[in-house]
Amino acid sequence: MNTPMQLKTGTLFVVATPVGNLEDITFRAVRVLKEVDLIAAEDTRHTARLLSHYNIKNSVISCHEHNELQRLDLFLEKLSQGQSIALVSDAGTPTISDPGYQLVKKVARQGFRVVPVPGPSAAIAGLSVSGLPSDSFLFMGFLHRKKGRRQSALEGIKNEKATLIFYESPRRIIILLEELMAILGDRPAMVAREITKIHEEFLRGTLSQIIEILKSRPSVKGECAIFVAWEPPEPVAVPTGRDMDHIISQALADSDESPARIAKHLSRKLNCPRKEIYQRLITLKRN
Repeated sequence: MNTPMQLKTGTLFVVATPVGNLEDITFRAVRVLKEVDLIAAEDTRHTARLLSHYNIKNSVISCHEHNELQRLDLFLEKLSQGQSIALVSDAGTPTISDPGYQLVKKVARQGFRVVPVPGPSAAIAGLSVSGLPSDSFLFMGFLHRKKGRRQSALEGIKNEKATLIFYESPRRIIILLEELMAILGDRPAMVAREITKIHEEFLRGTLSQIIEILKSRPSVKGECAIFVAWEPPEPVAVPTGRDMDHIISQALADSDESPARIAKHLSRKLNCPRKEIYQRLITLKRN
């Protein structure tokens, strides 16, 4: 039987902070930020505004995607001395499309306590008001900037039955929406823009309707979250009798491929057993 890991004294607190409205912070988060020995922030200048608002005077050090790995030894040393550290990102919950994953993984593996201080998350906040199914969802975050990698990821989830959640910058939002519609179909969706901020906006409708609204504007501003519901494809009517024979005869006339390959293509197109199509094809070819 595996014995539980002996926890060391230092503690890393993963603290969720507001995604926009500074009032969206818990009493516990404020207390923890005051009491820890060090705050590790994605952007120290951004976090300084939050700390100033709540009159929190504490030591702050940067921890972002470009220096996270270099900071590990320093943080582990402080934890081994029994100190406590609060990890915060610019907005929302750290490690959720934000830096911190490597730090949390390393600290946990070294046997130190890692404690969540729950709070805001743009993905959950948006999903709760989307009007889309929320019993099952798949968080995709920011997709790759390269078109091929991005579209390959979308192809891989087009049959996913959960509500899909994406983050995107305002400069690329329309491009992503158009790719979503091309690959997933014109599904029910919502775009949440500037969640909890002064210009907060929720656009609901089909993907095509939302695209039309955004394209009518001079520009799109603010970080965006996209929510796309699953929608089963419309059933394809399978042709029978003379209609089937006509389609097969046309395929024979238009193609130089073997009957087996023609049957394979038609099977996919018509959602009909390949064996049945092949037998009808052979009969028509003989006649």
